[in-house]
Amino acid sequence: MATLASVESKPNYVPGEWEARVDLAAAYRLVALYGWDDLIFTHLSARVPGPEHHFLINPYDMMFEEITASSLVKIDVEGNPVGATTHPVNPAGFTIHSALHMAREDANAVMHLHTPHGQAVSAMEFGLLPHTQTSMIAGHDIAYHDYEGIATDLEERERLVADMGDKHAMILRNHGTLAVGDSVGACFLRLYFLERACEAQVLMLSAGKEHLNNPPQGVEDKVARQSAPKGMGMLAERLAWPALLRKLDRIDPSYRE
Repeated sequence: MATLASVESKPNYVPGEWEARVDLAAAYRLVALYGWDDLIFTHLSARVPGPEHHFLINPYDMMFEEITASSLVKIDVEGNPVGATTHPVNPAGFTIHSALHMAREDANAVMHLHTPHGQAVSAMEFGLLPHTQTSMIAGHDIAYHDYEGIATDLEERERLVADMGDKHAMILRNHGTLAVGDSVGACFLRLYFLERACEAQVLMLSAGKEHLNNPPQGVEDKVARQSAPKGMGMLAERLAWPALLRKLDRIDPSYRE
C-alpha cells in the first residue's frame, strides 16, 4: 500500500545513494523520536556520492516522522531539484547546508535543530559551559556564528563557513545547533552530545550560576583528547549508529521505504 512518504515513483539512484537515503531518513525519524523536531522546520542533509555535488534534504511539507528514504528530495548546489518532485524545499535549509557541503569535503552530513534547550544556550552570551562531561565532549569541537536573520541570504554562506573553520559542531547564536560529519551516524552522534550538553546546562543554570562546581584544571584538555573527532566517528559508525538503526527497526522500519 502506498504511503504519504512514497507517493513519488522510485527513480534510478547512483551507487551509494540509496544507502545515504536510508541513513538520512533514519536520522529524521530519530530527531522526531527524541522530540527534537520543530514541526516541518529545521533540516538534515546528506551528500549524494559522486562528482555532481548533489545532496538530499527533507521535503518541506512533511513531518519528520513521515520521512522515508524515497521521499527525500535531491537538489543541486543552486537549490534546484534533481529529477521530478512535487515537494518544496526549505530555502533556509539550502543556504545553511549547501554552504557546508560545498566548503568541507568531510561534510557528508549536515544537521541543524531548533530545540528549546539548544536555542536557550544559543542565547547565552557565554555559550556552552564546560561543567559536565557531555559539554566537555562537545565543547572542544564547537564553533559559534552570530545571528543574521532567517538564513535566506546566500551571502551568509561565506561567513558561516569561515566561522565553522575545522570544527564539527556549531552554536548558531540566538538560533539553534548544528553539526557536520563524514557520515550521517557521526553527524547525529555529535549533535546528540551537543543537544544533551545544552539540556544539562539549562537544568544546571536553573539552580543558579554562582554555586557551580568548576572542573579541575587540565581535565577539559584530557576530555578533548579522549573525544577527538576521529574517535567519535569510529564510535558512531561501529557502535552507536548500528544500535540506533536497530532501535528504529523495532519501532517502525518504514523509514527504509
